[in-house]
Amino acid sequence: MSEIRNLSPEALWRNFDELTKVPRPSGHMEKVQAFLLDFAKKVGVEARVDEAGNVLMRKPASPGYENRKGVILQAHMDMVPQKSPDSKHNFETDPIETHITDGWVYANNTTLGADDGIGVAAIMGIMEDKTLKHGPIEGLITKDEETGMYGANDLPKGELNGDILMNIDSETWGKFVIGSAGGIDITSTLEYKEMPNDQEAAIKVTLKGLKGGHSGLEINEGRANANKEMVRLVRKAVVELGARLAYWQGGNMRNAIPFKAEVVLALAKDKVAALKEMVEKQRALVENEYKTIEKNVEFFTEEVEKPVALVPAEIQDNLINAIYACHNGIVRMIPVYPHVVETSSNLAIVNINANKADIKILARSSREDMKDYVVNQLKSCFDMAGMKTELSASYGGWDPNPDSEILNLLKKTYKELNGEEAIVQVDHAGLECSIILGKYPHLDVVSLGPTIRSPHTATERFEIATAKPFWDLLIKTLEAIPEK
Repeated sequence: MSEIRNLSPEALWRNFDELTKVPRPSGHMEKVQAFLLDFAKKVGVEARVDEAGNVLMRKPASPGYENRKGVILQAHMDMVPQKSPDSKHNFETDPIETHITDGWVYANNTTLGADDGIGVAAIMGIMEDKTLKHGPIEGLITKDEETGMYGANDLPKGELNGDILMNIDSETWGKFVIGSAGGIDITSTLEYKEMPNDQEAAIKVTLKGLKGGHSGLEINEGRANANKEMVRLVRKAVVELGARLAYWQGGNMRNAIPFKAEVVLALAKDKVAALKEMVEKQRALVENEYKTIEKNVEFFTEEVEKPVALVPAEIQDNLINAIYACHNGIVRMIPVYPHVVETSSNLAIVNINANKADIKILARSSREDMKDYVVNQLKSCFDMAGMKTELSASYGGWDPNPDSEILNLLKKTYKELNGEEAIVQVDHAGLECSIILGKYPHLDVVSLGPTIRSPHTATERFEIATAKPFWDLLIKTLEAIPEK
């Protein structure tokens, strides 16, 4: 038996443990949809999959509570499939293996899926609870949030009946989120014809061991971006050693700071030693620049078989210059919330191989005008390299409502249970609340959750001590929902 099943509250941990056994990486929702429908049938609540692929559960009000406002508990079913370089885990077939270390639940060298498996487990726990006294409750578990919020974007109008939306996808206990940034995917591509390789040697350069992390929640922590650090080395090798680019692969998730990048460079044999020395110097430079942040930097070379073809010189230079010049990180903070990032971009993925370059960026902002600004800034950069830029998966920001009735009830209940005031904040991470509000503007919305750290990385972890107070707050709040 998994050791997390012995933790309290039992309902939350048991359901989360069951969920860890169901493969659910973004883009592969069939198994978890079936799991959730089977769960609903077993506990006797209505459930179905809507036309967008979301699972919707409905639990009627307890006797005498029929006139309470309806509550929608909302989470997403997918998880980010990240793993350590030496892990052989297959996210489409293998269960997540959990362990407890120093008061935290981790997975074994993979993402844990607490983002947002804990939200799903909480909804399951509420749906099966026969003792809870409550008004009408709906559980909305959305599809493919991590890859573009597709479930929320395609949520049909007229599907939900509730008055209050409690999103369970925030990651710091004791903080209630009442606003979040919007975002947009930026994809720049260029097709070209490779040229024969006339160089004498080939070297593969790998940068790995960086922290990576969530490109919204952790973009302000000064973590190194593997693509941005690699381009410094590549440009220097091209300019000083006449190296030629054959291949580049960096990053694998649009919403994660890339922790690894690798390139293959072709060059003259008598320049190989100089390139190896250059990489070692660059490793030392990265360690020095990020010495309080990045503690496991690996930057190294391997001699490899000569590639058959190279990126043409002019295309190569344009791509390198564009990657070097494109903005990555914070653009600016919110003037009225100076501790919160307003606008940012994350150079998430660079793929240059087999006659095509493909660059993916996720830009975020809580202001639509600033989102447009950073999109045009990045598009201008890639336009100069002759690339074609497409925009997709755009979603707006969530405007805060500090006078929210559900927020005030949560704050009151939190203080009664914990003897201190909760913190109310606006997040830079994207939440589905803004999209759902666009379809159901009458909803009173807040986001909450227990403490999760390093989501979207293989060191994702969930703080055990925050589980019970989170659960107690959820139960007490549902019991106290006011009448219509």
